[in-house]
Amino acid sequence: MTNEKSGSPGDGIEPDRIDLNSAQAVSEWARKLDSTEMQIRDAITEVGNRATDVEMHLKGSRSTTNTERVDEVVPNSADTKK
Repeated sequence: MTNEKSGSPGDGIEPDRIDLNSAQAVSEWARKLDSTEMQIRDAITEVGNRATDVEMHLKGSRSTTNTERVDEVVPNSADTKK
């Protein structure tokens, strides 16, 4: 029996997991998800090591605009632009 994944839905195979103990795995997932290794590690802390959950977490965290991000850091910055 091998550990290879067939990728077929319903085949009883667990979804991809990101192994934080493997620098190579973290680096590869960072590349795949267009993120930094620190973002991958932070996401795993938040949502666990399931790759799909990490991906959704990262995409969700990027759904804000730059203006919204500035407003989070500098409260009332929108008021000063008037």
